[in-house]
Amino acid sequence: SYRRWSGLHHARKEADPRHEGFSGRQHLPGNEMRISGLHLINFRNYDAIALDPDPGVNLIVGDNAQGKTNLLESIVYLSQGASYRTRKEEELIRWDQEYARLEAKIQGMDRETQLVYAMFRGARRRQILKNGVKQKSASGTEGVLTTVLFCPEDLQILRAGASVRRRFLDSAICQLRPQYKKAIADYQKLYESKSRILRDRFQKPGLLDALPDFNRQMAMIGSSIIGYRARYCQKLGLLAGQYHGICSGGNEKLELCYHTVSSIKDPFAPKSQIFEELMEHQSAHYQAELESCHCLTGPHKDDFEMLLDGRSLKSFGSQGQTRTAAISLKLSEREISRNDTGEEPVLLLDDVLSELDQGRQDFILNEIRSGQVFITCCETEKVTTAGQIFHIQSGSLKDTTVGKT
Repeated sequence: SYRRWSGLHHARKEADPRHEGFSGRQHLPGNEMRISGLHLINFRNYDAIALDPDPGVNLIVGDNAQGKTNLLESIVYLSQGASYRTRKEEELIRWDQEYARLEAKIQGMDRETQLVYAMFRGARRRQILKNGVKQKSASGTEGVLTTVLFCPEDLQILRAGASVRRRFLDSAICQLRPQYKKAIADYQKLYESKSRILRDRFQKPGLLDALPDFNRQMAMIGSSIIGYRARYCQKLGLLAGQYHGICSGGNEKLELCYHTVSSIKDPFAPKSQIFEELMEHQSAHYQAELESCHCLTGPHKDDFEMLLDGRSLKSFGSQGQTRTAAISLKLSEREISRNDTGEEPVLLLDDVLSELDQGRQDFILNEIRSGQVFITCCETEKVTTAGQIFHIQSGSLKDTTVGKT
C-alpha cells in the first residue's frame, strides 16, 4: 500500500513555494565551521589531551582500542549535548575519576565560540558554558557546532528495517527545520493516542467517537511530514548518486526511491492535496485498522530504498558497495546542510576505510577537500594527502605529524 518515488525522476531546481522544503541555496565560500582547539580531561580513556586540529583533513591514527573513536565521540557530544554511543553520562567519565571536562574553540561565521561541558558522577548535574556563560540546557548551544558523523553502525541505515531509515531522515531534517521537529513530535503523540483507542476499543467502545478527529489531525500533520521528506530525499538521492559515481570511478549508478502512502499521487503536491489523499487512504483502511488494532496508514510507515544499477542495494550490494553508499548519504547530508545554512558542518568519519578498495579509499582520503574533516584509521601508508596526522596510543597523543603530499 506504499508508493515508490525516485528522487531522480522528480528532480526540481527549487522547492515548490506552496510547500515547506529545501531551497538549495548556493554555498558561500569560506563559511566552513571548524574546531580550532579541543581539550579533554578524564573523558573515556583519556587522562588529558589537547589538540590543535588542522582546518582541513585530520587523520586520527592508532591501533584498535586506543581511543580514536572516543575523540570523535567527544566532538559529537560538544555538538549535540549527548553521546551517540551511550545514554549514561557516567560511562563517559574515566573509570577512576569523579568528573570529565570537554572544551572546544569553534570558528564559524567570522566568530569564535568557546564551549565547555563538565560531567560529574552521582546526582550532580552537568555544567554547560558558552563563552563563559552558564547555559540551562544543551539547547543554549544549538548551532554553535554542527557535525555530520559516519560510523560503522550507520551501515544499518541500508541493511536494517524502515524505522532506522526514518530516524536517519528525521534526525537530518530536524537539524534544518525546527517546525519539522515539532511536526514529528505532534504526530507521534497522535499516533500513540490513536493506537490506544484501537487497542482499548473492546473494553471502551466509546473511544471510537474520537477516532475521526485523530485521523484528521494525523492527515494534516502527515501531509506536511511527507512534503518535507520527499524534498529532502530528492536532494539526498541526487547528491548521493553523484558522490557514489565519483567514488566508484563512474562504474556504478546509485538511486534513492522514497516510499510513502500509495494514495499519494505526487508527494511534491500542495499539502491540501496530500491531506485529501491521506484521508482517502485512511477511509479505505478503516475496517482493517479496527480488526488489527493497529494504525495501518500514514507517514509513520514511510521508507526509502537505495538502488544500485537498478537493483536493490540491500539485497544485492556487496560490503564495499553498501559502505560506499552509506558514506555517500553522509556526504550528501553534509552538503545539504551547507547549502541550506551557509556553513559547512565538521565531518567525522569513523573506521571509514574498512572494506573499501584502493580507489574508494583514495577518494575518501584525498578528494574530500572542503571543510574540516576528522578520519580515524589504523594505517597511514595509504595516505597520500592529509593536513595533520594525530597518533593515538593508550588514550594519549603520541605525536603529531603533517600529512604527506
